[in-house]
Amino acid sequence: MDVRSVLGEQTVELRARKPPWFKVPAPGGPRYRELNRLIEGENLHTVCQEAACPNVGECWERGTATFMILGDTCTRRCGFCNVKSGKPTWHDPLEPARVARTIARMGLRHAVITSVDRDDLPDLGSGAFAAVIREVRRQAPGCQVEVLTPDFQGQEMPLARVIAERPDVFNHNVEVVPRLYPVARRGSQFLRSGRVLANAKQLGGGEVTTKSGLMVGLGETHEEMVETFGVLREHGVQVLTVGQYLRPSAEHLPVVRYWHPDEFKALEQAAYALGFEHVAAGPLVRSSYHADQHVPQALAGSGPLARS
Repeated sequence: MDVRSVLGEQTVELRARKPPWFKVPAPGGPRYRELNRLIEGENLHTVCQEAACPNVGECWERGTATFMILGDTCTRRCGFCNVKSGKPTWHDPLEPARVARTIARMGLRHAVITSVDRDDLPDLGSGAFAAVIREVRRQAPGCQVEVLTPDFQGQEMPLARVIAERPDVFNHNVEVVPRLYPVARRGSQFLRSGRVLANAKQLGGGEVTTKSGLMVGLGETHEEMVETFGVLREHGVQVLTVGQYLRPSAEHLPVVRYWHPDEFKALEQAAYALGFEHVAAGPLVRSSYHADQHVPQALAGSGPLARS
């Protein structure tokens, strides 16, 4: 498929100057260095590093991080993602215990656990998620657990295995509007992701907060975004994140345009009008950005009126 026919002819050059609202301090503070040593010492991966997140310095200085289990090699190749793809070889049954130990040593109140896609595994990686949740409950009982999972190919049993451990938040990102799936999310399906979110809510008996996220900057329109928000609400999603796509390299999909902060504000207002309990929308927002702050608000049913 011709990428430009989907994204549009006008794209932003990789080395083009970004708008001023993307300027963030370079990581390297004392807390960042401490956590980096701790994570490297336990031979762990974080999505903060693997996905080249622009907020890594801020989040690590705050003492929060998103752990990526099951290795650093994904079985899929999404056009926007900086995580490497190929044939995974990672297998470490002790990883859940090491993740939980690190979370306990960091003193986290809210931990996010994600993974690469592992379509090569019989359980699609669900057993590792379940094991991490159990270990965190044992080693850091005061810590909320948020899982950000793949779609498990739409299979219900792997999803049920994760939900049975009762994570506080179940997150599965749809990433882009449905029209862009053929170029941005090869191997995934928008409707399948929607069913995963709906099934997670149903399997959790209403006790699990559900969350999803999207990017802008790949040629979508405001109307397409709001329409996608509506579908997520129909599937019971409570928490929404929206951020700007930043091209990791020349090998990745080009940026069509940078959305202005005022446009993110309009998206946030539209999402709240649809009934989301919490919305985080902004150029540098990522799925796990300040997750320790906005998820408790969602659990309490906070919205724009409560925050005003």
